[in-house]
Amino acid sequence: MNREVSIMPCLDMQNGRVVKGVHFVDIADAGDPVECARAYCAAGADELAMLDITATVENRPTLAKVVREVAAVCTVPFTVGGGINDVKAAANVLEAGANKVSVSSAAFRKPELIGEIIREFGRDVLTVAIDVDVNPALPSGYEVYIDGGRTATGADALEWAKRVDGYGVPVILPTSKAGDGAKTGYDLPVIRAMADACDAKIVASGGAGKMEHFLDAVEAGAEILLAASVFHFRLIEIPALKAYLREHNVAVK
Repeated sequence: MNREVSIMPCLDMQNGRVVKGVHFVDIADAGDPVECARAYCAAGADELAMLDITATVENRPTLAKVVREVAAVCTVPFTVGGGINDVKAAANVLEAGANKVSVSSAAFRKPELIGEIIREFGRDVLTVAIDVDVNPALPSGYEVYIDGGRTATGADALEWAKRVDGYGVPVILPTSKAGDGAKTGYDLPVIRAMADACDAKIVASGGAGKMEHFLDAVEAGAEILLAASVFHFRLIEIPALKAYLREHNVAVK
């Protein structure tokens, strides 16, 4: 495999703490964001994501104070999402020290926001996240969800991904509600369909439980491997994961 993949721990944030749920609910505390970020950078993470998981439904911006504190210790590219619903909100997060922003619900509700952010800051700062769940009635078999996975949209996830890709977005981050926190493996059909249909890099997100799951995601077409629970609770160490992937002929940063 000649595509170089990146390892990306994700800090899901609630009330200033790192948390982790299962299927977007059953939230448990997982630590201090600054300490987590420092530890992941030291362990060899290639990128770091931080998602304010209740910002959108609480109709408030991402907590800039936490972004600043994490950015101060972060030595790798740092993506922040949650509550970014206009160019000003994106600017505030970038000014607080994030390298990139991730938008999801706001991009779906107002697709022109994608173009506005790209024009203002350049395409390299933008990731579009797409929460998905199974819906056999749709052509791809997957439906877009918004508001932190709470609201079904009736929209086909693959069609939305292709539309996002058409804006020139460099990274698309699909997360499977069914897989989130379950440790049963990434939703490979979603990854494979989006990787085949889009020019953007596809992030594997939701469901990693063992090292084989990361390899499965690479083979399905993912170029960025995101996980939370297995890293937060030290079920998998990043150096060991990288060594495992290299043993299976995966180019890792």
